[in-house]
Amino acid sequence: MAFENPSRERIKELLQGAGNIAVVGLSDKPDRTSHMVAEAMQKKGYRIIPVNPNVSGTILGETCYASLADIPEPVDIVNVFRRSEQTVPVAEEAVNIKAKVLWLQQGIYNEDAARIAAEGGLTVIMDRCIKVEDAILLPGGR
Repeated sequence: MAFENPSRERIKELLQGAGNIAVVGLSDKPDRTSHMVAEAMQKKGYRIIPVNPNVSGTILGETCYASLADIPEPVDIVNVFRRSEQTVPVAEEAVNIKAKVLWLQQGIYNEDAARIAAEGGLTVIMDRCIKVEDAILLPGGR
């Protein structure tokens, strides 16, 4: 059975209920898409938790963690900026930390990662930009 993203109404509910959004692959370089998207989401009131093993310190004023497992608090959405072929381990980690959603950014699609996350109880969204979905579904904010 082919993968299908949740309905727009369900995505809206997930965004409205999101507390912490862990951003895997968040760059500390302001000209990178991951940084621009995370910054925009932060400005809309979402709590962004950077995950990047190559950055120590902070990104966007938040402590950066090497992995999802290192985050000392619950994560609602795992937003992924990694190449499609690198998403299976991220899906496994998302299941292990009991995240609620695995969100692969626009252009990122991996059926195996989706299956792992779904079997682990997560809602899966692939090949969609979280910033665009938020702008469309919650234009006035949460």
